[in-house]
Amino acid sequence: MSTEEKLASDIEKVRQIPIVPTILDVICKTTGMGFAAIARVTQDRWIACSVQDEINFGLKPGGELEIETTICNEIRDSQRAVVIDDVANSEYVSHHTPRIYGFQSYISFPIFLKSGEFFGTLCAIDPRPAKLNDAKIIGMFNLFTDLIAFHLQSMDLLSQSNFAVQELSRQLTDSADENRQYKYISDHNLQEPLRKIRLFGDMLIAATEAENLQKAKELAIKVSSSAQRFSMMIKDLSEFSELNYREATFEVINLNKIVTDVSVQLNKELRARNAVLNIGPLPSILAMPLQIEQLFYHLISNALKFSRRDQIPVIEIFAKEVEGHLIEHPISRGNEVKYVEIRMEDNGIGIEKSQLEKIFDIFSHLPHDQIPEGKGIGLSYCRRIIRNHGGIIKAQSELNKGTSFSIILPIHRKPATELVSKKSTF
Repeated sequence: MSTEEKLASDIEKVRQIPIVPTILDVICKTTGMGFAAIARVTQDRWIACSVQDEINFGLKPGGELEIETTICNEIRDSQRAVVIDDVANSEYVSHHTPRIYGFQSYISFPIFLKSGEFFGTLCAIDPRPAKLNDAKIIGMFNLFTDLIAFHLQSMDLLSQSNFAVQELSRQLTDSADENRQYKYISDHNLQEPLRKIRLFGDMLIAATEAENLQKAKELAIKVSSSAQRFSMMIKDLSEFSELNYREATFEVINLNKIVTDVSVQLNKELRARNAVLNIGPLPSILAMPLQIEQLFYHLISNALKFSRRDQIPVIEIFAKEVEGHLIEHPISRGNEVKYVEIRMEDNGIGIEKSQLEKIFDIFSHLPHDQIPEGKGIGLSYCRRIIRNHGGIIKAQSELNKGTSFSIILPIHRKPATELVSKKSTF
C-alpha cells in the first residue's frame, strides 16, 4: 500500500467511526468554540479527517493545511497537548499559527494508537478567547482521544480478522472437519466480541451525548476489553493458520531431545506441581522441528493444566514402531510405510467420552467444573501439526482417572524432492 493509499485509508477509518460527529458536536457545545476537527498528522502532512465548522473556517474533510503552519506539527514531536485560553495573554502571542489562521483560543490533544504510534490530533479553534484550561475540558479531550483510538484499533482488528479468516479458509479447504470449525468460529466465536464492541459503542454514543463522562469512561474500558479479547482470538487464528506444511523444513529430529527441551521450558510448571515426567525411548523421525516442539509443549502443558489437585501429576511418554497395515485407520497408502505410535498418558481429571472429539476443535471449552479457563486452541494446534506430518491423533479418557493420547506419525516421509530417508533408531 502506497503512502497516499495508507493516508486515504486512515481518513476513511475516522469517517466511518459513528461516534465522531457526536464527539465534535459535544466539543463545540461544551467549549463554546466554533471549529473542531480530527486531523491525520504525519511528518509532512496535516489532513482533516472529520470536521465541525460553525465559523466558516472553510476546511472540509480531506482538506489540508501546510504542516509547518500548524501547532500540530509541534505536538507530533513533543507528544504533548497544547491548550490556549487567550492567545493575546499566552506564550503563543507571537506564534505564527494564530496570526495565520486568526484564532484566539486553541486546544489540541494528540491521538495515539494502542500500538503507541502517533496518529494525529483532536483539536478546536475559535476567534474568541475561551476557558479551556479546565479539568473537565481536559478530561473530556483525554477521554475522546482514547475513544477514537479504541475505534481505530477495532477497525484494524476487523481488517486483520478478515485477512486471517480468509487465509484460514484457504488453508482449511482440504479438510471438511476444519471447514466446519471455521464456519462455527465465523458465526459464533468471532461474533461475540464484535457484538460487545458494537453494543458498548452505541452506549458510548449515548453517554457522550448526555455528557456523562464517568459512564463513558466505564464503557470505554469495556470496549477496550472486548477489543483485546478479539485481538487475542485473531492472533490465535493467525498463528493457527500459519501452521502450514512446508516440505523444505523437514529434517531428521531426535524426539527424546525435543521432549527434553520442552520439559526444560516447562520446568517451573512441573516443579510447581511436583509433577513426574517419565520419558521412554523415542525414535528419530523426519519432521518439522519447531512444530513437533509445539506439539509436545501443548500436550504436556495441557496434562499439567488438567491435573487433579489431590495427587501428584504423573505424565508418561513412550513409543513403539507399527506397520502400516496394522493401523486401524490407514493414514497413507502403501503397507511398506513404517510408522511410530507415540503415547502420552496422564492421571489427570479425565474427559467425558462425549467430549473427546470436541477437544480438538478450535476455541473448544469442555463442561467441567475443575477445568480452568483457557484459550481452547492448544489441542487444535496439536491436530493441525499431526495432519501436517501425515499422521493422526486420538484421545482416550476416563473421568477422574486420566487421559491417553495416541499419536501415529510416519517415521520417514518421501516427498517429491526425495528428502533423505533414514531408519528409525530407538
